[in-house]
Amino acid sequence: QVKLVESGGTSVQVGGSLRLECTASRFTFSSYLMAWIRQAPGKEREGVAAIDIGADTTFYADSVKGRFTISQDNAKRTVYLQMNSLKPEDSATYYCAADPSESSQARYGLNWSKYDYKNWGQGTQVTVSS
Repeated sequence: QVKLVESGGTSVQVGGSLRLECTASRFTFSSYLMAWIRQAPGKEREGVAAIDIGADTTFYADSVKGRFTISQDNAKRTVYLQMNSLKPEDSATYYCAADPSESSQARYGLNWSKYDYKNWGQGTQVTVSS
């Protein structure tokens, strides 16, 4: 069974930085598309960033471009999300997700934020306060 464990979430002030980590186990890490998905109370789930582990290709939501960076360390089986210039609207629970279903990829094409990911971590809370 695939296991994803997130860490790094905490409270931070506006303009601050955080780095989230997602460590994966029990699957072929290099074969997967992995994503960071966030959800704030009362809001829809939002894809933040994704990375094709094998190709090392990255994707970002418009809301975080230029502020967030997704990266990977294949040897550590870890995906990172470096978040800079944080805003109150970045407050949410951040989930690591992996391995989108083939059907959702066929349906949504390159729109990775809408994929149905088969594996999820437990989430880590990020709170940005002014």
